[in-house]
Formats: sequence, structure tokens, C-alpha cells
Amino acid sequence: MHDKEVSRVESGNNSNDATANEQIDDDLNRWLPITASRKAKWWYSTFHNVTAVVGAGVLGLPYAVSQLGWIPGIGMIIISWFVTLYSLWQLVNLHEHVPGKRFDRYPELGKHVFGLKRGYWIVMPQQMIVQVASDIVYMVTGGKSLKESMHTMFHWSRGIKQTYFILFFGVLQLILSQAPNFNSLKVVSFTAAVMSLSLGTIAFAFAGHSVALEIQATIPSTPEKPSKGPMWRGVTVAYAIVAFCYLAVAASGFWAFGNLVDDDVLVTLKHPHWLIALANFMVFLHVLGSYQVFAMPVFDMIECYLVKKRHFTPGRPLRLIARSIYVVVTMFVGMCFPFFGGLLGFFGGLAFSSTSFFLPCIMWLVSQKPKRWSFHWIASWLSIIIGVSITVLAPIGGARTIIISAKNYKFFN
Repeated sequence: MHDKEVSRVESGNNSNDATANEQIDDDLNRWLPITASRKAKWWYSTFHNVTAVVGAGVLGLPYAVSQLGWIPGIGMIIISWFVTLYSLWQLVNLHEHVPGKRFDRYPELGKHVFGLKRGYWIVMPQQMIVQVASDIVYMVTGGKSLKESMHTMFHWSRGIKQTYFILFFGVLQLILSQAPNFNSLKVVSFTAAVMSLSLGTIAFAFAGHSVALEIQATIPSTPEKPSKGPMWRGVTVAYAIVAFCYLAVAASGFWAFGNLVDDDVLVTLKHPHWLIALANFMVFLHVLGSYQVFAMPVFDMIECYLVKKRHFTPGRPLRLIARSIYVVVTMFVGMCFPFFGGLLGFFGGLAFSSTSFFLPCIMWLVSQKPKRWSFHWIASWLSIIIGVSITVLAPIGGARTIIISAKNYKFFN
């Protein structure tokens, strides 16, 4: 009898502990930037996705076409568009494929598909490489674009080094990084999306998958109206914009300059000065928002770790210190290694091809188990083959560009 009472007490204690932990997780989720607000509309998804996918890398697309030729170059852009749109559709549908549960973060979906520990360590490092690498490149791009804009319009500014422009961009990010959650960035993200339409700047072709689940987490969901409906509507509009930006800039840039085009097409432009200055300033405004969209999941992970594992108290002081350290680190790295073309190729091939091309497809194959030789089975395997090929080949060219650039580079020049 005594043993039964002890067992009943222990069972009750375990139940209380589980309830307490669930309450702690719920309270934490109401504070963390990804899940703090679930009031997003479908058009929030549009401009968050445009901001995430469309960035500074389109400036290198004419150069890529010049290296590959008209048909292979444009063909690769179109193939990449279709493949990543399909893999993004997979993520949108996997977000709530378990009834009553939402996978609000990429690693959470990974843990469900591959197992708790293995899934976390398969997905989390790859996502973080995309987020951090993108922010470093945006730091370089923001500073470089502002420098080009200022130098073109104001001769007195030509004595100011690029390092100081990156520093100024970093200071602005320190301020923007204190936005509490994704939805509070909607004005910044909308401005960035508008700037991408004004010039059509695309960075890391299709790297937005690494924040897709986090964007969808901000959309309300009920059994009658799941979040995948408005999320997919926003994605399709965003991808139509992306297609226009890719093809317009790649084709017109290569048509205008041919094999003489630089890895940043704006560098190739010489006249008129006002257009060069305006285009660079639009890039600067765009990457202001892009940096924050990619930084939010990093902030979310850091703050979750500090609260749950290190027992810090959630609040403004924690947010101020943790986020500021991250911004300063990415700024310092960007100031030390501002190799635009090389960074784009190296990090792009190494990181985004996994999270955008083949990781969603692997998750789909494991969790949904499509019938062999069915459409989804074939499409998933084709995406995996293309993505793995990019992962292997692209960083080689990027590393070569970095090595060549580094020969004549001085730190903080």
C-alpha cells in the first residue's frame, strides 16, 4: 500500500513538472521574436519573403550569365526558380502536417523528421550558416552600396574608407535589432521589398527558405483555416516578383555589357551618375531590411538558449546585450573580409543550396514517404541532385575569388 502511495505521489509530481515546463515554454514563446505575434496577414508573407529572397546578389547575375552564356545562364536561373518554389511548397505544407502542432522553426521540423538530437544537429548548423553568412554579406553590401552612392554624388566623401560606411550600416542595425518580433519589422520589410522592385536586387538566389517556417509562424492558424493557405498565397506573389527581378536584371545587364560586366553590375555602370547613386542607395535601403529578416531566427535561438539553458531573465536588457553582440560580430567580420563576389559564391553554394534545394525534399521523402516513381518522389530526388551539385561546385569558385582578392587587400582599408 505504501509503495502504491509513493508511486502515485511521484506520478503526480512528474505530471506537475511537465505542466510547469509547458507553462514555461508557453511564456517563453510569447516573448521570443518568432512566436511573440501570430497576427500576420498573407501580404506580410509576401514582403517578408521578397525581402528574404530578393537582395543584393542579382548584381552578380549578369556576370554569371557572361560566364555560362545566354542559354545555360538563363536556363539555370529558371531551373533554380522552379526547384526552389517546389521545395518551398514542401516547407509550407510540412509546417502543420501533424494535426494540432506547428513547427515554427526549421530545427523543430528537423527534430520531428530525423529525431530529437540528430534532427537538431542536422538542421540547426545549416540554418545558422545561412543566417549568419547572409548577414555578413548584407553588412558588406550595405556599406559598399552606401559608399558608391556617396562617392558618386559627393566628391568630398571620396576620402572616406569603405570600413566607415560598413560601420555606419552596423550602427543602424544595432537600432533596428531591438524590434521585438517579426511583425514589428513589417514597415522595414515592406520598404526593403519596394526597393527590390525599384532595382531588382537579389542576394543569395533563393536563400529565403531558411526563414520560411519562421515567417509562417507569425500567421494565425485554425483547423478550418490553416496557415499554409495565406502563406502560400504570399509566397506565390513573392516568387512572381523574384522571377521578374532575376530575368530582367540578368538579361539586361549581360545584353548591355557582355563579357565586360563585373561581378557587381553597378560597378560596371559609369553614367549617368544620378542613376548609379540612386541604384546603390536603393540597394542600401533594401539590405537594411534583409539583414533583420535573416537575423530574427538567430536572435530567437540565442535568446531561447540564454533563458532556458543559462536561466537569464527575459527582458529588454537581455535583448539589448545579446542582439548587439551579434550585430557587432557580423559587422567586424564584414569589415575584415569585404569580398562581395567571393562571399556570395562561397557562402551561397555552401549554405543556401542545402536549406533551399534539398533539405526540404529529404524531409518530405522521410516524413511523407511518397510512392516510388510518383511525381513528388521524382521531383524531390531531382532537387536533391541539383542542390548537392551546387553545394560541391559553387564554393570552389567563391573560394578562388576570395583568395585572388585577398592578395591585394589590406585590413580596414
